Amino acid sequence: MQDQEKQTEQIAPTEDSPQVAAVGPVDAAEATAATDSALAQQLIEAEARVAEMQDAFIRAKAEGENIRRRAQADIAKAHKFAIESFAEAMLPVKDSLEMALKVESPSLESLKEGVEMTLKQLSSAFDKSRLVAIEPAQGDKLDPMQHQAVSVVPADQDANTVVTVLQKGYMIADRLLRPAIVVVAAEKQA
Repeated sequence: MQDQEKQTEQIAPTEDSPQVAAVGPVDAAEATAATDSALAQQLIEAEARVAEMQDAFIRAKAEGENIRRRAQADIAKAHKFAIESFAEAMLPVKDSLEMALKVESPSLESLKEGVEMTLKQLSSAFDKSRLVAIEPAQGDKLDPMQHQAVSVVPADQDANTVVTVLQKGYMIADRLLRPAIVVVAAEKQA
């Protein structure tokens, strides 16, 4: 018994020493329970954050898929209706040609006037659609990016220059639609 009293005296704090709580079997269980509840609370919070992030991920993935689908639909519409403005510009030309065919006894002068008016409408439609004619002048240098030489003839001009244009070429904006078909001058022989 004296041993127990000595231990109690040793454990009991003095006025000068800091107070230290005795850790007994009940206190350890309480500390473990407190730690377990703190860990359980942290686990609940982590699971809530994971669920929130998973929901945000699923929403972002769905939004990305929706954007991809909308972009594909827009591209499909652009391909389908790409020539819509050109077709609208061509309708008056077709109407004019149909009206010319309905005339019962046209005179040569009225036919020529109708064709000239129709050509103006067609040229206007080409301008609106940025369809530009390639018409090299005689003596212009052959440009293989815009001209297609079908024959070479002797001529009184520099070699590889345009002698005659057999057919106009056309470009849409900066893209070649059809090269101009030309005859070029041959090299002069000595």
